[in-house]
Amino acid sequence: MTFEPPDQESADLLALAQSVANNARTGEQLEAFVARSSYTTVRAHGGEVESFTSAVSAGIGVRVVSDHRQGFAWAGTLEPDAIADALADARDNATFAEPDEWVGLAEPDGVAPVPFDAFDPSVATMEASRKIDLALELERMVRAGDRRITGVRVATFSDSSSRFAVATSTGIGGAGRGAWCSMSALALAEDGDETYTGGGSTVGFRPDDLDLAEAADDAVLRATRLFGAKPVPSQRVTIILEPRMAATIAGLLGSTLTGERVLKGRSPFGDRVGETIASPMLTLVDDPTDHRSYAADMFDGEGLACRRNQLVVDGVLQGFLYDSASGRRAGQPSTGSAVRGVSSTPSVGCQALAVAPGAGSFESLLADIDTGVYLQSMTGLHSGVNLVSGDISVGIEGLMVRNGQLAEPVREVTIASTLQRMLLDIVAIGDDIEWLPGGTGCPTIVIADLSLGGS
Repeated sequence: MTFEPPDQESADLLALAQSVANNARTGEQLEAFVARSSYTTVRAHGGEVESFTSAVSAGIGVRVVSDHRQGFAWAGTLEPDAIADALADARDNATFAEPDEWVGLAEPDGVAPVPFDAFDPSVATMEASRKIDLALELERMVRAGDRRITGVRVATFSDSSSRFAVATSTGIGGAGRGAWCSMSALALAEDGDETYTGGGSTVGFRPDDLDLAEAADDAVLRATRLFGAKPVPSQRVTIILEPRMAATIAGLLGSTLTGERVLKGRSPFGDRVGETIASPMLTLVDDPTDHRSYAADMFDGEGLACRRNQLVVDGVLQGFLYDSASGRRAGQPSTGSAVRGVSSTPSVGCQALAVAPGAGSFESLLADIDTGVYLQSMTGLHSGVNLVSGDISVGIEGLMVRNGQLAEPVREVTIASTLQRMLLDIVAIGDDIEWLPGGTGCPTIVIADLSLGGS
């Protein structure tokens, strides 16, 4: 498949990857994944720069398949000797691997990449002094936001620019690039003997996209609106998930819909394709071709074109995500869903999950709730969520909703349900889709009839 790299540096990386892949011996498959990236992180605290970190990295991952055995090695440099060593090590590692009838590189599938270039040069050329000024200004804005703000634990500016290329002896070749920047702050608020923290952030493809006022206001609001919070009696309630919290639930669902989990019997939805698993209001896609996502890309980790994968449509499960290996095992084509870095082999994963927006503003959704809880944060996700059974029991903080209005703050309570039940109990989805730093897009989601454990 012919492909025109977006710039000369990307073309050079692709040429390097192809030159390595061309070393394949008879009966051998060879893949080279090459990447180069740079990043900056500025941390401000107490009106001063706490740290300034800037780095450039490059590397190559080499995968060899021979006699149904796979070997992999990588190097953290693109020096010719290091690349030669990585190739030799990958071949050597393949000789020690256990045979696997399903192992192999991706094959061209005829799907054309969707043209997209998220690289804005202003990210890479931005002066260090401006990055410092932005971090300090965000800290100042948070401090000035409320008299109860006693400090800012950290205000951060971050940016990243990256390029990658992948080529295989099976005829695959692709390259991509991307850049983004973000800012965040963690505010500390005190009132009497109570102390709370709250975070706010902003992200963009360009520095000019960053909204410092929004990030500062969000951090201040989250740090101050829980004063006086206490447990409420145990009851069954409706919960309202802002986009950040909704993205957490979408991520949990997405992680259960990979071919790898299904093949291992570790998904509660493994045998339910074509069945209703959620409210008809819910449509969930994994779409790295959506240019609004900060995870948008043209190619996946195996060099296949990214594509829009519909996972749930109007509540009905459509299918699962596959890379080439899990697809072979399942008898399904790859969905272009391989994710990876230089130092690892590809695996299947979500790239740019998005919940389709519904109808109605946040205010209109709130107005329809008689008694409920607006979630600001969840704790215990790692220990309180079982993705095999779907059981969920997590601690929450937030605000009670009474007669369609945000009311008193609440803490030290838990919500308990199952992922399966929560999906079916979705009663409203807002029109306020928000694209988050990880690449997920979510609107507000309202879920009815959850068990709230309190006093």
